[in-house]
Amino acid sequence: MGKKVLICATNFGVWAEELQAPWDVLVKAGFDVTLATPQGKKPLPLKISVDPDFVDPMLAKIPGANPKVNPKFVCDRTKELVQGDEWAHPIKLADAKMADYDAIVGTGGLGAMMDLAPNKYFKGLIYEAYYSNKLIATLCYSTAALIWTRDPKDAYNSIIKGRRIACHPRAWDFEDNVTLELWGATEDNKGTDAVYAGFLYPLEDIARDAVGPGGLCIGDPDATRDNPRVEFDWPFITGNSVESSIAFGEKIVEVLNSR
Repeated sequence: MGKKVLICATNFGVWAEELQAPWDVLVKAGFDVTLATPQGKKPLPLKISVDPDFVDPMLAKIPGANPKVNPKFVCDRTKELVQGDEWAHPIKLADAKMADYDAIVGTGGLGAMMDLAPNKYFKGLIYEAYYSNKLIATLCYSTAALIWTRDPKDAYNSIIKGRRIACHPRAWDFEDNVTLELWGATEDNKGTDAVYAGFLYPLEDIARDAVGPGGLCIGDPDATRDNPRVEFDWPFITGNSVESSIAFGEKIVEVLNSR
């Protein structure tokens, strides 16, 4: 039987590929994958993340960068997953037990800053995985949960103190107001009407503080699909942002298959 992996996602707007890619990679690898969300409802993608014509306003300012971050095949596959059965029956984070899994995975999206990264159940699962020597993998803004997971056995420092991690780069943080409109929203699963004034918090800055002088935080603004940024420092796998989603999933498979 394949390894058992708990994949966690926001109910307030995933970035499509940041759930779709690791999900498909892990399923294809034959892993036993369980999906969990804060509300126990299907995770839905942000509308802008399933729009192949969306232009990332920050990447558009960087010479040589490709601001069109949503390949059509990703948009189509994500819509297929939303309309199908694979994501239809997640468990609640509150009901998940880390003892049942070999690894925990956090996926990204603007909504992850609000209901996933600070979620006490998600952080509790991460803490349990940490002290059970199990794999902990986070992508993009779900890495904030590692910052907020504090260790009472180490003066309440972050569990990533002294570690090498990747995180969403400061240069890519949106500066203008952002809404969290969802694709596939229904009356009983419509996310939030919150509006961010840019991003909710600057992940790279607080991650640098969390790893401290003995660690290394890499927010790589030069990362691309052809040159993704994923860091591995057991028990942590961390991924930069959407362009590294496939590589992030592949690294999880590589590490779990090696153990």
